[in-house]
Amino acid sequence: MRALPGLQGPRAPPPLPLLLLCLLAAARPSLADGHPPALSFTTLPVSEEVLVKYSNLSLKSHNISLTEQSNVPVEKNIILQRPSNIELTCQFTTSRDLNSVRVTWKKGEDLLENNYLINATGSILYTQYKFTIINSEQMGSYSCLFQEEKEQRGTFNLKVPELHRKNKPLITYVGDSTVLMCKCEDCFPLNWTWYRSNESVQVPLDVQMKDKYVISETNANETKLKIMHLSEEDQGSYWCHAIFPLGESEDHIELVVLSYLVPLKPFLAITAEALLLVSIILLYEMYIQKKKHPDDGKEFEQIEQLKSDDSNGLENNAPRYLRTNE
Repeated sequence: MRALPGLQGPRAPPPLPLLLLCLLAAARPSLADGHPPALSFTTLPVSEEVLVKYSNLSLKSHNISLTEQSNVPVEKNIILQRPSNIELTCQFTTSRDLNSVRVTWKKGEDLLENNYLINATGSILYTQYKFTIINSEQMGSYSCLFQEEKEQRGTFNLKVPELHRKNKPLITYVGDSTVLMCKCEDCFPLNWTWYRSNESVQVPLDVQMKDKYVISETNANETKLKIMHLSEEDQGSYWCHAIFPLGESEDHIELVVLSYLVPLKPFLAITAEALLLVSIILLYEMYIQKKKHPDDGKEFEQIEQLKSDDSNGLENNAPRYLRTNE
C-alpha cells in the first residue's frame, strides 16, 4: 500500500530498491487532471490459490462522497448474493490542509489495518478498500473515516437480498385453503424453508403432511406455501427463510383464520340496535299521543254509558200487552 507523503494513515511498507522506485515513478499517472489515478489503488494481499479460485468473479465498485460541511454520516446499501470482488472508494473534499486529515477504515467498530490506500488530488482526499468477499462472515458494514476538527464517516452496508411479501395480514376462514408467498427481486436463493412461530421459537413445518401443507417453487426467486383444511389453530406467524451463498434472509406473514360466524356478528349487532331503536321510538310516540289527549279514554267511557242508558230507556217505554187465555 502507498500513501502520499504527510497524509496520516497506515504505515507505508519498507523502501523498495532504487530501480523499482524509478520504474514506479515513471509509470505513475499524473494527478493534474483532477481525478484519482486508477493505478494508485492496490488490492488486498491474497494467496495465489484464492486468486485462481475467484479470478472470474465480477467486480462491484461503489463510491461515497463527503465534504467538511457534511452534518450526518452518509450510508450506501450494497446487495450481494454471491462471492464478488468489492471495491469501496470514499472521497473527501476539504478546504483545509490534507496532511492534517487522518484516514481510517472500520468493519463495524473494528479497525482495519494496512489494507487500504490513501491518495489526493487538489483539495480532494481519496481512500479505497478493495477485497474479495467469499463468505457470510465478511458481510456487514464497512466505514471510511476522515478525522480533522470533526469526524466525517461514510458507510457501505453489505447485505444479502431482502424478501418481499404482503404487508397486511392474510385473512381467511375455517375449512378453507390459502396460499402464502415470499419472493425476492432479481435473486436466486440456494434453498427455501418455511417455519411457523411457536411463541418465541421458529418450528419447521412438517412438509410430510401432504394433506395439510404443499410447498411449490415454480420460480427460483419465489416460494409458495399452501395450507389446507384451515382451523383456528392454524392462525399465527409463518416465516419464509432463504439461503444465499453469502448469508440468509427471512420475512414473515401473519395468517388470521376466522369462523363463519365472525362476519355475521357485526350484522347481528346492527340489527339488534335497529330493533331497539324502533321500539324506543314507538313507545315514545305512544307516550306523546297519550299526553296530548288525556281525556279520550273518559269520553269513550261516557259515550258507551250513554248508549247503554238509551238502550235501557227504550226497553222501559215500550208498550206492554197482556196475554189472555182464549
